[in-house]
Amino acid sequence: MSKQIGILSGVVTVGAAAAFVVTWSSGFLIAAIATVDASPVTLLVWRFVPLAVILLIIVVLTGAARRIGASDVRRQSLIGLFSQFGYCTAIYAALAAGIATGTVALIDAVQPLVIAMLVGPLLGLRVRGAQWVGLAAGAVGVVFVVQSQLGGSDAHPLVYLLLVVAMGCLIAGTIIQRRSNLQTGVLATLTIHATVTAGALVLLAAATGTLLPPASVSFWIATALAAAFPTLAAYGLYWWLLNRVGITALNALLFLIAPFTAAAGAVLLGESVTAITLLGFLFCGVGVATVLVSEARATRRRPAESGCRRDATAGSEAEHALGDDDARAGDRHHRAVDLESDAAGTPELRALLDRDR
Repeated sequence: MSKQIGILSGVVTVGAAAAFVVTWSSGFLIAAIATVDASPVTLLVWRFVPLAVILLIIVVLTGAARRIGASDVRRQSLIGLFSQFGYCTAIYAALAAGIATGTVALIDAVQPLVIAMLVGPLLGLRVRGAQWVGLAAGAVGVVFVVQSQLGGSDAHPLVYLLLVVAMGCLIAGTIIQRRSNLQTGVLATLTIHATVTAGALVLLAAATGTLLPPASVSFWIATALAAAFPTLAAYGLYWWLLNRVGITALNALLFLIAPFTAAAGAVLLGESVTAITLLGFLFCGVGVATVLVSEARATRRRPAESGCRRDATAGSEAEHALGDDDARAGDRHHRAVDLESDAAGTPELRALLDRDR
């Protein structure tokens, strides 16, 4: 029975991972299709405003924000401005300008790699040699992908700077989040981000004259799909998988979004995918995998190192407490502890130790 439950659990996890890749990728595809007939700012306004209203009602009814302090709200608002408003505005503008969906999705693929390189020094963490190798491989991959798309895209080369802006917004939001000890739940976090983003988008749309939506059914269908799949479904699956499989596996899934989006863009939108594009994805995959493996090994190594430091500190304090007059008793104590830890499973040895005590 337990084996059947384990198999079912694995199937659910694999299904959730596949759904995560599809729903996250749908955000790029929906935006590329919808921004042909509408301004990207207009689409974003009517994606986030209704969503923010619905989430605010749910939060009020459930009391999900009852214990959240004002400082947490301010920090989450700042994170939302970067990770939602800044990121989505730059991404939608890039797609509207004609950059291929797979190239835009590459931002999410290389995000863990860039974050590992930049957040480490800012937070006082050591950047390992393997991470530099991963960064170099990822950079080569990005150059290949962008180069392969320049000839077949209508976008001006300077428009690709929008992807740099989107990446910068994600990095800024990540740094703020990692430097803050925030205790907000998923629902409250999503509500704060959506509300702040909706307010900023309304101001931007009012200033640029793009607030009023077009009177077309296709626009509202695209808006509803953008709110349901890449926002609610993908975001919810992200947090569920984070608790289920961990951050390393989740970052690997984020990389799969780029090639999947490129393949879907080729089928649905007629975007070109060349051998150079695939080679670029391969280099990016090697770079991301190198960084993730390096982080996983470092994570496994930290508990063992901290345990050794604790044992050394405890031994030093015990010897200091015994004093010079009773050094031999301290030595006997250390030998007993070492002996006990090395052969704690031996009943005869435990009996001798107990009798000695």
